[in-house]
Order: sequence, then C-alpha cells, then structure tokens
Amino acid sequence: MSGARGVVRFLADENFDQRITLGLRRNAPALDIQTAREAGLLGMPDPAVLAYAADENRVVLSHDTSTLPGHLATFLMSGRHSPGVLLVPQESALGRTISDLLLVWEASTADEWRDTWTRLPL
Repeated sequence: MSGARGVVRFLADENFDQRITLGLRRNAPALDIQTAREAGLLGMPDPAVLAYAADENRVVLSHDTSTLPGHLATFLMSGRHSPGVLLVPQESALGRTISDLLLVWEASTADEWRDTWTRLPL
C-alpha cells in the first residue's frame, strides 16, 4: 500500500503535459504528484522511470501509449512490481483528463492500480 491509507501518488513522466499537472495541483492541493524534473529523471529511459516509480510507490502518468506498455511488461516479467501506469493519449481533452485523474485519486486506492496499465479516459 502506498502513501497514507493507500492514497494514489503520481509521477508525471518527462513528456507529460504540464497543464495537466498544474490543473491537478490547482484543483487538489493535497494530491501528491511529482514531475520527472522534480525527481531528477530528465533524459532517463523508461525502464529507469518505472524502477524509480516502483521504489517511490508512484503511479506513472504518461502520453507514451506505444512503447511504455511493453516496457512495463518487461519490468513485471523481471520480477518487479509496479504501482501502475496511466496512459493518456496526447489528443485527450485537458479538462476530462484532469477530472479522470482526480477521480482515480479520490475514489480508488493505490493497490487497485498495482501491476497494471490503464488507458484514459476511464
């Protein structure tokens, strides 16, 4: 279980839309979201980002719908566990994406996302 009471914590990967991150922080100041820049992960390959997220119990937020699922599968096959990955297509509506991520944070526990990837919108 990650965080207090299994609260979902997020890691926005390097190319994740900063407007979403800002919208989440504005709408829910208590939400725990860290950017790749804040984590010192700029330029790191996806497997390293997945490892960091696992070590920190953070669900990865990414627009990388093409290669990240494969990296996650390899990561899981290596025997590691992941807090999960939420994939957001680039063309997704900004407001809908923020609403969906707030719903994930407010209405689920971290354990529900463990070792899975999910594509938004929900």
